[in-house]
Amino acid sequence: MQPFTTLTAIAAPIDEPNVDTNQLCPTRFNKVPRGPGHARILFHDRRFDADGKQKDFILDRDPFSRAQIIVADRNWGCGSSRESAVYALYEFGVRCVIASSFGDIHANNCSKNGLLPVVLADAEVAAIRKQLHAQPGATLTVDLAQQTVTDAAGQVHRFDIHPVRKKCLLEGLDDIARTQQYLERFEIFEEAYRRERPWLYTAAP
Repeated sequence: MQPFTTLTAIAAPIDEPNVDTNQLCPTRFNKVPRGPGHARILFHDRRFDADGKQKDFILDRDPFSRAQIIVADRNWGCGSSRESAVYALYEFGVRCVIASSFGDIHANNCSKNGLLPVVLADAEVAAIRKQLHAQPGATLTVDLAQQTVTDAAGQVHRFDIHPVRKKCLLEGLDDIARTQQYLERFEIFEEAYRRERPWLYTAAP
C-alpha cells in the first residue's frame, strides 16, 4: 500500500455523529471488486437519487469534491465491519479522517489500507469543522511522523497513534508485507525445527 507521511490537502467538514459503514458503502455494493468505481459508491444513497441524479451532498460541492481529508464528528465508521467502506473513501481520494472517535474495526481497516484515522478531542474537531465551513477550500496539514494536525488557522493539534500502526502507515506495510519482514527468522526457525525433529518429516512406510 502507499505510505502515509505528510499530507496537506483540502478538508471537508461532516458534522454528523454516528456515520456508519452502511452510509459509506451501502450493503448492495459490498461485493463490487475494488477499483475506481468505488468513488461513486461512497455515500451513494446520500449523493444520488433513484434515477442516479446527484443530490446536494457536501462531497459533491466544489471545493469539497477535491477533499483528501474529512473532519467528522464522533463515532465515525460505526456499524458493520465491511472493508468496502474504506475502499470507497480511498477511491474517492480521502487519505485521512479526523474525528473524536471511530468504530474500532473501521479504524483498523483504514490503517491497513493506507488511510490514516486521527482522533482529536470533541472541542478540537468541532473548532476545525467551524473553520472549514467559514473558509471552504481551506487546507489542513497532517504529519504522521510528528503526530500533528495543523488547522486552517495554523494551530497545531497533537494526536496519539499505536506505534505499530504508525510504522506500518509510514512504511506502507499491509499485513502481508509486514509479515514478510520476518521471513528470514521464519526460515531459521523452520530449519532448526526440522533438525531437532527429523521424524516429523519422514514419510510413513
